[in-house]
Amino acid sequence: MKMVLVSAVALIDVDGRVLLAQRPEGKSMAGLWEFPGGKIETGETPEAALIRELKEELGIDTWASCLAPLTFASHSYEDFHLMMPLFACRKWEGTPQPREGQVLKWVKPNEMRDYPMPAADIPLIAVLRDWL
Repeated sequence: MKMVLVSAVALIDVDGRVLLAQRPEGKSMAGLWEFPGGKIETGETPEAALIRELKEELGIDTWASCLAPLTFASHSYEDFHLMMPLFACRKWEGTPQPREGQVLKWVKPNEMRDYPMPAADIPLIAVLRDWL
């Protein structure tokens, strides 16, 4: 089974809300809500992947020193296995803007279960809720 390495981040605002992005039409798992992030390229660290992805997807800048490892997901889908570290980040420059057709929403951790998410992301909700 193919292993897919993805890095994701829980961007946390001053009110303790987490940014979720809804996958746009035309992408796999379209309509589901997820943490921002993306695939880790060859030779890239998870932190470098997040810094790149946040710039590309949301137009914001952050630094490796602002990415705190929080937990990870390891989940087998039908045609691949996902390994995804989840970082927490409270400091960035810029205002997140949807640059790739996604919808963005700031959500309180105790309301995250109201948003349909990929199977790999669902166990991360409880970790975030307990951590925040």
